[in-house]
Amino acid sequence: MRSREAGSMADNTVAELVLQKLQDGECGGLDSLQLAGALGVDHQQVVGAVKSLQSLGEIIEAEQRSSKKWELSAEGQDIADSGSHEVRLLQSLPKEGLLQSELMKLPIAKVGFSKAMSNRWIRLDKGAEGGPRVFRTVDTVEDTVKEKLQLILQGKSDNVNEKDKSELKKRKLLNEVTIKTYWVTKGKGFSTSITKQETDLTPEMIASGSWKEKKFKAYNFNALGVMPECGHLHPLMKVRTQFRQIFLEMGFTEMPTNNFIESSFWNFDALFQPQQHPARDQHDTFFLQDPAMASEFPMDYLERVKKVHSEGGYGSQGYKYDWSINEAKKNLLRTHTTAVSARMLYKIAQQKEFTPVKYFSIDRVFRNETLDATHLAEFHQIEGVVADVGLTLGDLMGVLKEFFTKLGITKLRFKPAYNPYTEPSMEVFSYHEGLKKWVEVGNSGVFRPEMLLPMGLPEDVSVIAWGLSLERPTMIKYGINNIRELVGHKVNLQMVYDSPICRLDS
Repeated sequence: MRSREAGSMADNTVAELVLQKLQDGECGGLDSLQLAGALGVDHQQVVGAVKSLQSLGEIIEAEQRSSKKWELSAEGQDIADSGSHEVRLLQSLPKEGLLQSELMKLPIAKVGFSKAMSNRWIRLDKGAEGGPRVFRTVDTVEDTVKEKLQLILQGKSDNVNEKDKSELKKRKLLNEVTIKTYWVTKGKGFSTSITKQETDLTPEMIASGSWKEKKFKAYNFNALGVMPECGHLHPLMKVRTQFRQIFLEMGFTEMPTNNFIESSFWNFDALFQPQQHPARDQHDTFFLQDPAMASEFPMDYLERVKKVHSEGGYGSQGYKYDWSINEAKKNLLRTHTTAVSARMLYKIAQQKEFTPVKYFSIDRVFRNETLDATHLAEFHQIEGVVADVGLTLGDLMGVLKEFFTKLGITKLRFKPAYNPYTEPSMEVFSYHEGLKKWVEVGNSGVFRPEMLLPMGLPEDVSVIAWGLSLERPTMIKYGINNIRELVGHKVNLQMVYDSPICRLDS
């Protein structure tokens, strides 16, 4: 704090001196570099004072100017003080000469020897006794390099011709620099007293009328405003990106999920879900009024699905009911992305030769739920599907462990469950460190033959699949501390977990 205050006081003092010089001056203006020399202060301090005065309005006017100036390098400064390398080398050479090997040990020898040789001040006798020997050819010389550098140091660079300057620059003894200075003159509102301008019009000024005597700082419309805070990705979108990256790293291909509207056939019937199942009731599913019915189906496949539902087949006795095509035609908002998986598996079955596949999808699904603290009508479902010959439940458990480990969830348990279109089926549980208990994170299983064989897939092909909502792993992934940061205040952990953001409907 003290150093800042001292710097501010010094700037104010220099600013006052600038104003006094302008008041007393007769030349009409001041050069900032010359003023710095006259005041005995650093040029940047004068520049700071000028800019400070400019910010106060029209007290002064300052025009920036650029000029070229020659400055000595560190080596050039040394030569200006002690003499050039070639002269110093000559002075260190005795009349009887000196072995070249001894002479070259001098710090100045490398440059000094070549320059002295080119000036013919010395000669080299290679046939001398004891080895090559260096002798003087002159007794005294004039050190013109030192003299020229001293002239430039004294500000008399005009007395040195351009050819000599170029030669000195080539020897890296001289540098040409650009000096930016200010030409300072009196402004329209010139005054030797410094009065701080107001930046805000306050209610007190308006009420008292004091604003009439105040001087306000002009608006700078070219100044950059305060940058707005950037937006942030929603936690769900962050985790969605991580899920997608994990699937891609595991060699999965993303399925097209851009059809929110699906027929009951692909959403339910193709999955071996009976038409009298409670999930197909209007209280659980959004059915469309217009268009109410779908019209295009692969009819041979539809007939096989109808048969396995009503009569059985492929080793199954079916559900033994009158299957209705009108029920299968009903359009709805898909209740799960498994409808997309069914379409993709049917497409694979139509290939001449089966090839193993790994598919995934992450997208929205819809349920006709009564909205409350724990239910939403729309949420995201993640689904993974692997089709290959001879897959087992052990393969499914291994894939799930790898999948969740990549997500950072390592404590897993599997529990037997029932699903209409998978057998065997498993619920997936993860231990939540915040809740200190096991919570369900997904559902999984092996697709039933009654679903796969009507599609036309080979009998030895098995399909393992799992699904989970995007929202609940987000809670487990982020943990309660990060969730609290996201909502900005303390929350009840169980309340957050039971809320719609953490709902599971897979």
